[in-house]
Parts: sequence; structure tokens; C-alpha cells
Amino acid sequence: MDPQTGAPSPIIVARADHPVSRSHISGNALKVLYRLKDAGFQAFLVGGCVRDLLIGIEPKDFDVATDASPEEVKRLFRNCRLIGRRFRLAHIRFGYQVIEVATFRAAGAPIAPEPDLDGVTDEDAEAVTEEPDEERDEEPNGNVDRAHDARGRLLRDNVYGSIDQDVWRRDFTCNALYYNIEDFSIWDYVGGVEDVRARTLRLIGDPETRYREDPVRMLRAVRFEAKLGFTIHESARAPFETLAGLLEHIPPARLLDEFQKLFLAGFGQRSFDLLRAHGLLDHLFPATAAHLAGETDGMSLALIRAGLASTDRRVSEGKSVTPMFLFAVLLFGPVSAAAQKRFETGMQPTVAIADAVDEVVSRQNRRIGIPKRYSIPMRELLALQPRFHRREGRRALGFLAHPRFRAAYDFLMLRAEAGAEDPAIARWWTEIQSLPPEQQRERVGGEGGGGGGGESSGPRRRRRRRGGRRHAPPPAEG
Repeated sequence: MDPQTGAPSPIIVARADHPVSRSHISGNALKVLYRLKDAGFQAFLVGGCVRDLLIGIEPKDFDVATDASPEEVKRLFRNCRLIGRRFRLAHIRFGYQVIEVATFRAAGAPIAPEPDLDGVTDEDAEAVTEEPDEERDEEPNGNVDRAHDARGRLLRDNVYGSIDQDVWRRDFTCNALYYNIEDFSIWDYVGGVEDVRARTLRLIGDPETRYREDPVRMLRAVRFEAKLGFTIHESARAPFETLAGLLEHIPPARLLDEFQKLFLAGFGQRSFDLLRAHGLLDHLFPATAAHLAGETDGMSLALIRAGLASTDRRVSEGKSVTPMFLFAVLLFGPVSAAAQKRFETGMQPTVAIADAVDEVVSRQNRRIGIPKRYSIPMRELLALQPRFHRREGRRALGFLAHPRFRAAYDFLMLRAEAGAEDPAIARWWTEIQSLPPEQQRERVGGEGGGGGGGESSGPRRRRRRRGGRRHAPPPAEG
């Protein structure tokens, strides 16, 4: 098949031959599809939502593809906002739900990445400044709306076309399926329906070219393998070894978004194992990968897998999760090694750990950008770990009220589970939390006489007033 000319016609899977029902599609997505259709435009559900509906998974997002331009979409919907520089998109907001609408894009060479990239459309994360090695492809109509760098990575793609062209710039066959609201059929140009049924991830076009255009596709392949249980086809897996280094040229802000999709969606442990198996972890967390390669006791690996398993359980139970905690888990090995060097110089443990965190995060930010809203509480969480060894006096009870205590305690439990901490310490802190205040004070004993809740073990020292001692007034003359 020639991506320059497009397929002559798709295989059309009639409604009777597939399981996708409008009852499984978001009502807001249906509103968008029908309004586009009624206005005379083509309107299709496209990408991962069609794939998920085919295999019986409830889609997280519903994306729409159309021959209407972004400006035409905006005129149809008052609740529409046009976003993106790399990919011009229409976001139609219905309360908390956003329906993303992309205009069909021309094929052209190189084949451009899909417009949504699973939601990576924020202008801050995707803003592209012209680089010294940037090249431009001028289209026959004179538009200079497609740009890629010297390594083949596409920087901008706003050349519009038809559905026959649009299909060739999508990534995997399973993501190149179009659900037509006109007659509820599925249009399949690339054998995607068959690959979905076989649970196979296969790239459209030449795999090496597709990865060079957008190296993040390697991470997407791993994510789909972890999330869906699909198998990456050998042709799609083979280039990983030689092209994985291209991930180092992806903006750190964009890799942060991919990190969260890989590790905070309920299949983080599987994602981690697959990243290691495919040789991609080295390019996302180089310090962690190097530490694991030289580790002999396996404690850091055990800690990471335990932390990811715990996060996966929380996601499945509908509980909140935070990237901060997972960054602490993934970087704990390198931080420990850096802190140990500082311990040996006599640096106080809390200061040594905080300083080590700053060093490791500074290096990590070159690959995955860690915002300060995550790195600062992570530093505090790790620096608090030595305090769990103090189990006497008022300071121990005061620690229970620390605003970061719960996160630090959860991390302590993981360390104990992985063999990196004395289990007796973890049990002690677990038990004391269940006791009433009076028994807590009895338990800590020692320093300060077990005083808690603001009580003091002796007379309080009187504070000296500023300005020195006041002198008594002279006696009155008699």
C-alpha cells in the first residue's frame, strides 16, 4: 500500500458484523458526531476508543475525526476551544468531559504522528520552537505547515487532507479504525480489525521511519502491551535496540506525561517490567537503571516492584495516587547511594538525604521533567525516613502529627517489605498509631518522661525579654 496515494477503498465492517453499539458511546461524543454530520461534514469516532469498544473495554476518551477544519468546528460549537501548535485541534468541553476533534490530515512524507497522541496536546508541553537543525517540507499549495528536525522527528503537522490520507499518519493498525456515525460501520484500511482480534500491535508503514518521526511511539507500544495484553509484532519491536536513544531528544515535559500514563493507570508494575525487557528504562531513568544493573542484593528492585504493585492496587480501588510517591520509589536507589557518600563525610542524615535528592532530581530532569510540586514533597518524604528510628519522647509523638507522616509511613512499609528496613520498626509505628493518646505517651516513655500532647516533664524555662533585664524603680524619697 502506498501512503502517498492512500488506499483505494477501506474494508467496511457493517454494524451487524461488529459489537460496537451507540449505547456504549458517550452521549457527548454522539452530540458532536451528529452535529458535524447534520452540518454536512464527515464524522467518525477514531483511534483507541474504537479499539477499546471492539475488545469490550470502556474507553477513557472519545476522539473524533472529520473533514471540517478546526475553524469550521469552532463555528459549530460555542463550547469549543482551538489548541495546539504542533497539531491544531478542537477541544469541545461538556463539563468535565472533553471531546477532541481532529481534522483529517494529508499523508505526505514523512508520515505525521496522530493528532491526539493520547491526549498530549497541551501547548506548554508541546510548544515547538524552531531549532537550528529544523527542516521544513513545503506542500504543493505553498503551505509551510509541516516541519521535522534532522533526526526525522516531526515538529508540526497542520496539512489537512481526506480520510484516505489521514489513516496513513496514524501509528498502529489497531488505532487506525474509524466508526462512521452515518451508518454505524467501521472503516478499516490497514487490517486493524484483524489485529485487534489477534491482540497484535503492528505499526503502519516502515517501523524505523515511524519511530524516527515520533520516538514516543516506542513508549506507546509498551503501554498498549501492558494495558491491553497485546503482543508487539516483531517488526515493531526490532528497532527498539537501535532507536531507543532517540527518546533522549524528547522534551522532558512530554515524557512526564508519558510517565504518568505508563505508571499511574493501574498497570505500572507491568509497564516497568516491559520497559526493562525492551531496553527503554535506561533512557527514561538512567540513574535508576544503572543502580539496578550494579545491585547485588535486589532491594531497590524489590522496592520498586512493591511500590508499583501498591499503586496499581490503589488505582483499581479508586483511590488517589500521586507521581511524587512513585518518583520516590523509582529514584530511591540512586538517592541512597548519593546519600551514603555524604554520610561518610559526617553530614547529618536528614541533610544528607535532602542534598542527595536534589542532586539526583537535577540529573533526572534532563530526561523526565519533575515539577517542584512533586520534587519538593518527595525530598521531604525521603528526608523523614531517619526519624522512624527515634521512638522515644515527645518528638516521636510529634512526628505522628507531621503533615507528611502518612506518605513517609507508607514508604517505610515498602522499605520494610523490600528488606531495606527493620520490620520491627515498621511494626512499632503501625501499632502506635492504633493506640489511644494515653497509651501512646506510655509507649514512648524515655526522653521528656513520655510527655505528649504539649505536656512538659519539668519546669518550663522562662524566655528572656528583648532589651535585657528591667531594673526596679528607685524607692520613693521619704
